[in-house]
Amino acid sequence: MTASTALLVDAFGRIRETVRDTVTGLSPDELTARLDPEANSIAWLVWHLTRVQDDHIADAAGTEQVWTEEGWDERFALPLPTAATGYGHSSAEVAEVRGLSPQTLIGYHDAVHDRTVSYLGGLSDADLGRGVDTSWTPEVTLGVRLVSVAADDLQHAGQAALIRGVLRRR
Repeated sequence: MTASTALLVDAFGRIRETVRDTVTGLSPDELTARLDPEANSIAWLVWHLTRVQDDHIADAAGTEQVWTEEGWDERFALPLPTAATGYGHSSAEVAEVRGLSPQTLIGYHDAVHDRTVSYLGGLSDADLGRGVDTSWTPEVTLGVRLVSVAADDLQHAGQAALIRGVLRRR
């Protein structure tokens, strides 16, 4: 593992810790509570951040997503398309992410985290400089994509933690 990939592993580990701390001990009602009718729920935020990480790591690694490979799509049994990651979801679609336990959310996140760490462990600094998205100028490199996923995931994990704090103070 390089110094660069070690930093990425640390970043994704912080996301994992925040996800675990946020959802542990919450009821299904707390997981789906929304601070206003248009707000995201903790369950949706954790599902979404994990789906995006799963999608992007699988794409970069050229592998199947943990979501389908390990049957998480069936365990979650959401009334959404299997390929959905939450990107661009409406308020009604956010409301569809329900009926989940903390253990289910953590289980899926842990499986994606493990896949992420395994993938990162095999990368070199040269790999991080490889172009992965030519639709941007300049072209997005793998390293930039991974930092983007980590940053986005950490923001969503923080949003979920804030919602937990608000709910627990009520």
